[in-house]
Amino acid sequence: MSEEKLRYFLKRVTANLHETRQRLQELETAGGEPIAIVGMSCRFPGGVRDPEALWELLDAQRESVAGLPQDRGWAFGDADDPGSGAAEVQAGNFVYDATQFDAGFFGISPREALSMDPQQRLLLEVAWEALERAGIDPASLRGSATGVFAGASASGYGWITGKQGELDGHVMTGNATSILSGRVSYTLGLEGPAVTIDTACSSSLVSLHLAAQALRSGECSMALVGGAFVAATPVLFTDFSRSLGLSPDGRCKTFGAGADGMGVAEGAGVVVVEKLSDARRNGHRVLAVVRGSAINQDGASNGLTAPNGPSQQRVIRAALASAKLSTADVDVVEAHGTGTPLGDPIEAQALLATYGQNRPEERPLWLGSVKSNIGHTQQAAGMAGIIKMVLALQHERLPATLHVAEPTPEVDWSAGEVELLAEPVPWPAGERVRRAGVSAFGMSGTNVHIILEEAPTGDAETVETPTGDADEADALDEPAAEVAPAPVAPALLELDGSTAWVVSGRSAQGLTAQAGRLREWVSARPSLEPVDVAWSLAATRSV
Repeated sequence: MSEEKLRYFLKRVTANLHETRQRLQELETAGGEPIAIVGMSCRFPGGVRDPEALWELLDAQRESVAGLPQDRGWAFGDADDPGSGAAEVQAGNFVYDATQFDAGFFGISPREALSMDPQQRLLLEVAWEALERAGIDPASLRGSATGVFAGASASGYGWITGKQGELDGHVMTGNATSILSGRVSYTLGLEGPAVTIDTACSSSLVSLHLAAQALRSGECSMALVGGAFVAATPVLFTDFSRSLGLSPDGRCKTFGAGADGMGVAEGAGVVVVEKLSDARRNGHRVLAVVRGSAINQDGASNGLTAPNGPSQQRVIRAALASAKLSTADVDVVEAHGTGTPLGDPIEAQALLATYGQNRPEERPLWLGSVKSNIGHTQQAAGMAGIIKMVLALQHERLPATLHVAEPTPEVDWSAGEVELLAEPVPWPAGERVRRAGVSAFGMSGTNVHIILEEAPTGDAETVETPTGDADEADALDEPAAEVAPAPVAPALLELDGSTAWVVSGRSAQGLTAQAGRLREWVSARPSLEPVDVAWSLAATRSV
């Protein structure tokens, strides 16, 4: 072989090797790329209809516990007669307007809407809102590879409609848990994966973990991730209050000495997620990123539904390994923390054995739970924790956890550097990258831990411009907050000192209500530029 040919082949081999290494690096990077949260919306107890209202409740250290709903046809026996079907627990945390639904907005007939599980209705509303809050017109996603990953279980609503003689095709589709995710995909025309996950209380965080994997593998380009729970029947308060270990007063006294059981709660939450590189390319404001996550199972432990401390430790370490972080890199954990005398000490000990070790004494792990404010929202609980932590990053403050002035004596709190959030704690940006762990442990034995990280510098620095929720009066509450326009915006309006705001609705009532919500929004924010409002209303909302 001539010297010239040898030189040629060596160049080819070198070029191929370089290309292979570059491709391998790209694959490795894609496999661990952070997942950006670009939108979120929710319904939670205490009148919470959006993330802003949730923050107001948390910041004011309020709780949402109240009496049982009176408009659901729940019939109870004599409270003095244990065998009469009386509710042993008379309080909880409810989304009282879960029975309301603007079916026409979504093109659903009144008859079909009546047969639909309220969890389907809530998830539709919140999914629509989350997209608009991200500055995305939901109609623009039709035909796209957008996925839907939803945590839910059967609410029992089908039992009611069946007893009322409304047995038709709508009852089946209205109450099948598979339809919960499929309904969102069908209504919005989304063609990515549509999966409903039921791992009990860990369902929505498992959904987030699976959505992150689907995004990184290319199965979908964007995903709606959430969970919903509505108590359609009173069985939790009548038949299962003792076996579930419900708190007599409906409160979750997480990690407190007075912990006496779980406070049942309803709710729904949805986040919009995409790969960080895609979010930047699409001009979407990044609220926070999912840096790592992990799931596992208790296996053959000390009981089918009992929590398992070693498994909780393993899932935490696996999530940290996924994020390529150490325990000292995480500032706070939003705990599962249901307020049960059995589960709380096991979880606290697992956190002390992991996050509580090998960290500076002056920088303990802060520990709290949103359940102390709004109760345990079951399949939506993980979303409540995620949204709370995103809000804490935005407001640079960790909210207090209620009922922990006296910590539970069942835990040796000196075994590690862990402190309960008995008071609000500043969490300022700039000193170091801020991160939070969010945990959920299902009655099924499926555990999940998410590592949440603040948005990279510059991604969250945007001008506050309002977008809307959906247009109809019952479906939605008020225009949503702080959505950034795409970097290169179309020239929608040429200003000469005046501008026009586009407001639309599918009915006269919806139009009037939407205009009223817009008026309230801008009145509370006098610093808004009219042109920014005009851009958001015209470019980021469905007409």
